[in-house]
Amino acid sequence: MSSMRADVSAVRRRRVLGGSLAGMAGILATGRAPVLAQAQPKKLVMAHINAVPESAAIAFAWMADEVGKRSNGELVMEFHGSTLLSKELEIMNAVKAGNIAIGNPAGAAATVFPEMGVFLVPYLVRSYDHAYKMFNGAIGDKLDQAFQDKYKLKALCFFDYGFRHFWTTRKPIVEPRDLRGAKIRVQQAKVFGDTINGLGGNAVPMAWGEVISAAKQGVIDGGDLPIVNQLALKIYEVSKYCSMTFHNYGPTVNVMNLEIWNGLADAHKKLMLDLSREAQARIRDLTETVDNLDKAKELLGAKGMTVVQGNVEAFRKVAQEKIWPAYKTQYGALWDEIDAVKA
Repeated sequence: MSSMRADVSAVRRRRVLGGSLAGMAGILATGRAPVLAQAQPKKLVMAHINAVPESAAIAFAWMADEVGKRSNGELVMEFHGSTLLSKELEIMNAVKAGNIAIGNPAGAAATVFPEMGVFLVPYLVRSYDHAYKMFNGAIGDKLDQAFQDKYKLKALCFFDYGFRHFWTTRKPIVEPRDLRGAKIRVQQAKVFGDTINGLGGNAVPMAWGEVISAAKQGVIDGGDLPIVNQLALKIYEVSKYCSMTFHNYGPTVNVMNLEIWNGLADAHKKLMLDLSREAQARIRDLTETVDNLDKAKELLGAKGMTVVQGNVEAFRKVAQEKIWPAYKTQYGALWDEIDAVKA
């Protein structure tokens, strides 16, 4: 009897061992652990204020697809353009709280990050090359560390919407004198109001949601937007003229909640930074290729707008005399760093 029990026990052991070996062989053959043992992909939700075909939306939608592919499904980035949250500050509050992983303040960068206000001072940033030499270099590194320390946010990449140009309903703005008496809508950061008032116009701070109706009713005579946003926001539906003055550069920054960032593996951190830099390059291409007189005439002219070249040097001179002194004092050493960057 005891011999029979020993034989049965031996058979059971062989079956268990055989099953274990077979299971291990299956894992080795397929490269996959059983479903319950597999690590779940890490989801990274990104909210953006605008949808495709806005330049940044195109680039970040592409990035979301690439994150999944290049991480072999270990990361899943969900991009929501103008569908999850609709206001810049709502997006940034959600990122800070960790309710979503990634977002940016779009055109409200100087409101969310006062450190970025200096880049909006009219004509201080001389060109796109000047801007990206700063943001992809030592100045960008310093800002990234400041954002981590102060806001618990990790900078993934800086990008822009281009230089701002006037859109107006009654007349083009070619010379500074053309701004006299003109009511120009601005975003609520102080530097935008200072720009318009300093250049000779009357700044009217206003949320974007009110702009179209205000233009139709004559409450404002116009505003300013980069070419890509004049197209994406269909400003041609209320505007007759686009005057290319390049008066404000429009930088912003895509950020990740720092706690979520710190929870990523090193390889995944590198992947997110590499893809962010590639997305930045795509945004640059989409933005800069339309930010010239010929292309603006082609694209906005087809929508019924008249596009003219403003006297940039005349506007620059006014800005240097009336707007720069106060901001140079305010930003001190950072102003000097920006001015010293050669591109």
